[in-house]
Amino acid sequence: MDGEVDFGERLGVPPRLVASVALGTLLNPLNSSMIAVAVVTIQRHFEVGIATATWLLSGFYLSAAVGQPLMGRLVDLYSPRRLFVAGLALVLVASVAAPFAPGFWWLVVARAVQGIGSSAAFPAALVIFRAAAALDRPPAGALAVLGVTASTSAALGPVLGGVLVALAGWQAVFLVNVLMTIAGIATALVVLPRSEARRRRSVRETLAGLDVPGIVLFATAITTLLMVLLSVAEQPLWWLAAVTVVAAVLLVLRERAVGAPFLDVRGLAGNRALRSVLLQQGVVNLVFYTVFFGLPIWLEAVRGLPASSVGPLMLPLTIVSLLVTPLAARTIRRSGPRPALVTGSVLVLVASLGVQLLEVDTPVAVLLMVTVVLGIPNGLNSLGLQTGLYAASPPERTGGSGGLFQTFRYLGAILASSLLGIVLERDLSTAGLHRAGVVITVAAALLVVLALRLPRDLGRPAQPR
Repeated sequence: MDGEVDFGERLGVPPRLVASVALGTLLNPLNSSMIAVAVVTIQRHFEVGIATATWLLSGFYLSAAVGQPLMGRLVDLYSPRRLFVAGLALVLVASVAAPFAPGFWWLVVARAVQGIGSSAAFPAALVIFRAAAALDRPPAGALAVLGVTASTSAALGPVLGGVLVALAGWQAVFLVNVLMTIAGIATALVVLPRSEARRRRSVRETLAGLDVPGIVLFATAITTLLMVLLSVAEQPLWWLAAVTVVAAVLLVLRERAVGAPFLDVRGLAGNRALRSVLLQQGVVNLVFYTVFFGLPIWLEAVRGLPASSVGPLMLPLTIVSLLVTPLAARTIRRSGPRPALVTGSVLVLVASLGVQLLEVDTPVAVLLMVTVVLGIPNGLNSLGLQTGLYAASPPERTGGSGGLFQTFRYLGAILASSLLGIVLERDLSTAGLHRAGVVITVAAALLVVLALRLPRDLGRPAQPR
């Protein structure tokens, strides 16, 4: 019993809550990576082009990028337990319907619904943790569990997807969610606490609280921005950039003028720590995914390694990241997230500089060293940023801040894809890899500056007087 209490103190919230929400938070990263190995099979089944088939990936990213802050706002306004369960129910419905899709675009719609539904879990988890936190500091242990769960599910997604497709076809990639969502819903209904009773709202009050015009403008700005980024490598849709700018300007004007904005522009402008955490989230993912996506392409296309050899070379990145996370949690519990983020940012800079050392004849040991060096800061930054977000977010906006945090992750990942598309499409060579490396080195230098400018007392435990 004492051991269970000690474990709960290390987590910062009751272990049963952590286990319950972790089951829901793994769905988003799992479904974002698991589908990758099924794209070609689905493309052949529906007889569409490979470029069209990639909308199974892009559609999920777009819907999740918009859905994360939307679900976060709903979590702030209503019960996190209710939104957590409702999100899982959406994933369940989409996963049951997907295998029976009469056409390809119906399947894309099912993926989009999956993206929106799975977006509720992370912001709901932050609000649940804040309500249940047993300590006067961010629950780094509980956040570490979510980080490890997300990283592991994303890393194992392609492996699980490959097994499912081989055994039961592409439909199994969707149907596997059915068991997980049913288990998640049942567990949540039993374990997650009910929120305090809230008075019923009229339809008008509900719509006013949601700030529908703000949501529409935000969705327009984010969707058009991501579509521009996704198109840059082939046929840039520059006209959409103008739509992005107009929607963004109107969004800022709208949100500054309303009493209950969807996006708290005034609060964000006055919260330097939160702005820094969100920007660091975007930059960290730009650097990480540039290496994570770009290195395998270079190893196969330029060095001529078979795909079966490339996977093991990238595996240390994930393994080291998972091993570092518990150590990062211990450091953050003691000193707050800033030291972990400063250390992680410096190591990201070192890893990005290491990309410049790679040549066609570079020994495998050096390649492994680069992936290991990148894996260490990935564990530090992932947990450090989650903890920094928790500490910097106003309590009444925790869900919305969590949603924006995830949106910046998608922005960073899509920026990385666009960068690689632009550079490697024109020059798929070692020189091309080095050019991409220069860009992420500049980004990593910015990351160091942002980490150093974080408040020293952000998320630190209160010192006894």
